[in-house]
Amino acid sequence: MAKIAALFAFFLAAAACLAAAANAATTLDKIKAAGTFPCAINTEEPEYSTQDAHGNHNAFDLDICKAVAVAVLGPNAKFTVKYLRDEEEALKALKSGDVALLATGSPNYINSTNVGLGFSRPIFYDYQGFLVNRAANIRSAKDLAGKKVCFLGGTEIEIQIQGYMKRQKINWLPFPFQEEGEMEAALITGNCAAITADISQLGYERIAFKSLSRNFEILPDVVAKDPLAPAYRLDDPQWAAIVNWIMEALVQAEESGVNKANLAEMKKSDDPVIQRLLGSWRGYGQYLGLRDEWAADAIEAVGNYGEMFDRDLGPGSKMNLVRGPNNLWTNAGLMYALPIR
Repeated sequence: MAKIAALFAFFLAAAACLAAAANAATTLDKIKAAGTFPCAINTEEPEYSTQDAHGNHNAFDLDICKAVAVAVLGPNAKFTVKYLRDEEEALKALKSGDVALLATGSPNYINSTNVGLGFSRPIFYDYQGFLVNRAANIRSAKDLAGKKVCFLGGTEIEIQIQGYMKRQKINWLPFPFQEEGEMEAALITGNCAAITADISQLGYERIAFKSLSRNFEILPDVVAKDPLAPAYRLDDPQWAAIVNWIMEALVQAEESGVNKANLAEMKKSDDPVIQRLLGSWRGYGQYLGLRDEWAADAIEAVGNYGEMFDRDLGPGSKMNLVRGPNNLWTNAGLMYALPIR
C-alpha cells in the first residue's frame, strides 16, 4: 500500500507540474498584462569594460526596442529601457527575467552556447576594421606595412589583428594602448597610422574628433566579423518567433520598397508579399499571437531596415558608417529577409 500511495503521490505531483507549465503566462501575456515592454540596451562603456568591442549604438538599439514594442502592443505602445554598461551585465539582466529582450548582443560562440539564451538573425553586421587619416594616402590594409597600428591591448581586438596581419603577410608595427583617449590622440597627432577596432567603435571615436572628423575614414578591409543581433531567453518559443519575425519584417519592408512615407499607399498594393507583410492579407498575425497589422505598425514607428540604419548608424547620423555588408542582398550585402508565407 505504501508503494501505491507513493506512486500515486508522484503522479499527482507530475500532473501539477504539467498543469502549472500549461497555465504559466507567456512572455507576450506578461507584456500585455503590464501594458509595457521591458527592453535592455548595452551602452558599451569603454572605460567600464574593454571586453566589448562594439561602439555606442544606442539610437539603433532604441529603434529595435520601439519596433518590438509597437508590433506587440500597437501604435501607442509603452516600453521601458534598462541601460547596462557592458554585455555581461546585459545578458545577466536578460537571463534573470528583468527584461524581455536585449536589443543587440553578440551571437558569438560563447554567448550562443550560454544555456537559456538565443539570438535572432544578425541585424547589424559589425566588423573589426581600420580608421586612418585621409591625408596619409592609406587605401587598404596592405598600405599599413611598416607602419604603427594602434589598438587596445589585452583584448579580442589584439588577438584578431595579430591573426589578420599574419594571414595577409603584412609586416606591421603593433602599438598597444591601455586607454582609449590616449590611443585616439596618437592617431590625430600621427603617432599611429591607424586604429583598429569594430567599425561601430571607430565611428563613435571619430565623432570625438569634432571638426577634424572629416579628415578620417574607415577602410573597407574586414579584420574580423563581429555581428550584433537581438537576444532573448529560450524558455518561450513564441516570444523567440515574434522577435525573429519582427527583424525579418523590417528587412522585407526595405526589399519591397515599403517605408514610413508610403506605408498608407502600400497597404493598397496587390503584391502578395506586401499584402502579407502589412496585414491586408488577413490571418498571418495569428501564428505569432499578434494582430495582422503588427509589421505595418512597426514600420510606421521606425521605418524599414534601411531607414533605421541610415538614421542611426549611416549618413543621417554622426557615426556616418557605410552600409557595406548591411546592404540588401540585391546591393551585394548580407540582408536577406525570410518569406512570410
